[in-house]
Formats: sequence, C-alpha cells, structure tokens
Amino acid sequence: MSKKLLIVDDHEIIRVGIGLLLEGTDITVAGEATTAAEALTQVEQISPDVVLLDIRMEGGDGLNALGRIKLDHPDLPIVLFSAYDNPTYIARAVALGAAGFVLKSASRERLTEALKLAVAGESAWTREELRRVTGALATPRLSQDIEVPLTQRESEVLRQMALGLTNKEIAKMLGISYETVKEHVQHILRKIGVSDRTQAAVWAVRKNLV
Repeated sequence: MSKKLLIVDDHEIIRVGIGLLLEGTDITVAGEATTAAEALTQVEQISPDVVLLDIRMEGGDGLNALGRIKLDHPDLPIVLFSAYDNPTYIARAVALGAAGFVLKSASRERLTEALKLAVAGESAWTREELRRVTGALATPRLSQDIEVPLTQRESEVLRQMALGLTNKEIAKMLGISYETVKEHVQHILRKIGVSDRTQAAVWAVRKNLV
C-alpha cells in the first residue's frame, strides 16, 4: 500500500519534479501546497503519511509551519527541503522535531531514502547534520531558565538570525547598517552565553522567540 506524501513548496517545477522522481516508489504525492497556511489545511484534509516541507517560501517560513503542524500532529513525520545548507535551519529543524533535512541539490536516492525512513518512523538525519548541531543543542546555558536582558533591537536581530537570515539580510530587513547588525550579533552571543549563530538559534527556539 502506497504512502501519502504532501509536498509544500512555492515552486511548481519543484513539486512536479518530485512527483516524477517518486514514480515507481511506494510513496505517492497525495497533495500539494504553496504556502504554510495551505499546508496546515492540507494536513487536515488528506492526512498524509509524510510531509516534504520547503523552508523559504513566499507565503511564510516553513520552519514556523513545522512548529505549528507538530503542535496538532506530533507523530506526523516532516522532512525539511531547502536550497540552503544553513546550520541555523538544521538546528531549528532538530529542535522542532523534524524527521530529517534534505538539500534540493541532493540525489534522487537521498530524497527517497529520507522519505522512506521518515514514513517508517525512523530518523532521516545524517550523522554529519546531527554532528553539526549536537554541540549547539547540548550547550548548558541553553537548558537553563535564565532571563537575559536583551534590548528590543537585539531581540529583533536574534529573531531574524533564528530565521536563518544573514547579517546583510537582517540589515536590509530592519533598515539598519551592516556594521550595526554585526555589533548587535556580538552583544547577543555574549549576553546569552553561546559561541555561534546556530546555538543562538536553538536558544531563540527554546525561548519561543520564533
């Protein structure tokens, strides 16, 4: 019996291509969505066995959609699908309970293997991906319930960092200079007691800032 897949991606060519790649496997595309809102509706309507979820979409952040879907469907396996090999994305995906993370440049074999593992209730994470974020997830400061006095602007910068934006993108988003963003990032890392952006992203997720 074939397993039902929901594809969430705002590019038609990606959705069509995945459908073609999965021909001949026991995974069938049962639904498609182009936004996070559509994804939530489709999950309720078609009850998929697995979801392949893009991260950067016109209709919203896929990682936020991951968190929202997991609230109502904690056992539904969701594999993140992205063109960006961003450790911040990977850290947030792990923290939010994703079944795995596949790059859009990956092979057909990697994609189908990840989906099959997820459907079977197994982890589709590679050792390399988990190794990159293990240090961030295990940082002692992240497990302590400590109030950190971030300024409003620092909180805004941290939120954008956790969404995976670069300093340049944050500067454009908030209408401030690149150098100012760099200073804010340094202050944030020092205040919350972490050494890099990936750890900061995990901290932000656990503090429900994103």
